Amino acid sequence: MPGWFQKLRVHFLTRHEEEAKLTRTVTSSASSISASPSATTSSQTTSPCEPKQALSVLSSQERFNRKFDVLVCHSSVDSDIEEAQRLVSFLEASPCGFRCFLRGRDDSPGSAISTELYEAVQNCHVWALLITPNFLEDEWCKYMMHQALAEGPMSHRIIPLIKNLSRAQVPQELRFFFHIDLNINPHRGLTVLTQTVLKNLEELVKKSKTPQL
Repeated sequence: MPGWFQKLRVHFLTRHEEEAKLTRTVTSSASSISASPSATTSSQTTSPCEPKQALSVLSSQERFNRKFDVLVCHSSVDSDIEEAQRLVSFLEASPCGFRCFLRGRDDSPGSAISTELYEAVQNCHVWALLITPNFLEDEWCKYMMHQALAEGPMSHRIIPLIKNLSRAQVPQELRFFFHIDLNINPHRGLTVLTQTVLKNLEELVKKSKTPQL
């Protein structure tokens, strides 16, 4: 067991380093674009979906093997619902046009909640967890978190989004995952979220094209 835990820790530390580089790259690119005279005249310059490779990923068959690209898990408190709606609006309105699952909007009326949420996890490529103080007290959020962990315990598909919390308050199960902090610069966090979702889809396509031994 200690050996397995050490491998898990190394895996996510490596992942955190990779994503930290991605964050620096995105921030650096955004800064240089903001300083450019043409930044105000060309909104496409900042689009993470502009390269041909990204367009190929977004039109790939592998992407459409699941009904949604991103599940945004949030508590039932009004402030968290509003934050989740902002996240979804940003992702869906971005040039990538991500398909998002939002509880209360995309679930089926009359279905058992446990079944509906389980199927939502199964039908999404990426799980963005809006971790707030209310999330920590919401039993259905915990249920979805554990369903995601069971589905992809060592994958890159789980993305904790921290809001109104410190890193130390994040559930222990998620401590080794790369996280996005929405406390300091929410817009930058949304940009990194878009990049991270796209990177997950790219890895999905790449994995499908890798010969199985």
